[in-house]
Amino acid sequence: MVPESLLPSSGRRVFVALGDSFTEGVGDRDERLPNGVRGWADRVAEKLAKAQPGWKYANLAIRSKRLRHIIDEQLEPALRMRPALVTLYAGGNDILDLKTDMSTLMADYEELVARLAATGARVVLFTGFDVKVSALLEPLKKRNTFYNQQVRAIAGKYGAVLVDYWCLDAFHDRRMWDSDRLHMSKAGHKYLAGQVLDQLGVPHKIRPKDWEPPTPLTLREWERRQRRWVHDWVLPLFGRKLRGVTLGDALTPRWPEPVKVPRKGGLKKLAAGASDGGNAP
Repeated sequence: MVPESLLPSSGRRVFVALGDSFTEGVGDRDERLPNGVRGWADRVAEKLAKAQPGWKYANLAIRSKRLRHIIDEQLEPALRMRPALVTLYAGGNDILDLKTDMSTLMADYEELVARLAATGARVVLFTGFDVKVSALLEPLKKRNTFYNQQVRAIAGKYGAVLVDYWCLDAFHDRRMWDSDRLHMSKAGHKYLAGQVLDQLGVPHKIRPKDWEPPTPLTLREWERRQRRWVHDWVLPLFGRKLRGVTLGDALTPRWPEPVKVPRKGGLKKLAAGASDGGNAP
């Protein structure tokens, strides 16, 4: 049973997505779209347009951004768009920085949510998932737990919709994650889009993958995957940290201004029209 919609039945229909790689769509590759990714937010925008024609969508999220970057670079542009719906996931990259003071981080996070809520927009917040990447990251679990407790409290205080990502058991399946083990796969992004739509009361036909139970890895397979993961992801990550660069430094927002989402063909149709020099509807 779909709950009553939490979206406006009429008036301004602008959806703005803020954040980092989680919201940009990293892990859900699609070269036909800006920055080469799709992601859950694009999917939500497309379902909104089907349920209520006339929705416009902007996605300002860029991979690797810390909370301070989101506040400095994304907040004011979002406010100028006068959104009816805002999604925010921020702070995950800060948690991974051991120098981050968590109390200060969450105070800044609350101030950001307060600014968004003051616009009258429907605000959607997310807890963080306890990603089982490596035993080396287990000490961060306490920080993630504190983050989630604060996000839940802030969501309640400001009347935000909460997508409790921490509690979504489907993400315990490794197939919901990309090869870097930190970002959702296409299946993960699709599933999360369904969870967001459920919380907003928007009808959709997104269904979980009907997978067979995962095949246990042999010791040799596990070792091979570990070596590949360290070579492809861990070493480059540490290299970037030593150089003081991130994967998002050269990127711009995927949808920097609100675009009207076509009811048929979705954002891929819009991107194709832009690449052809035409005007997509």
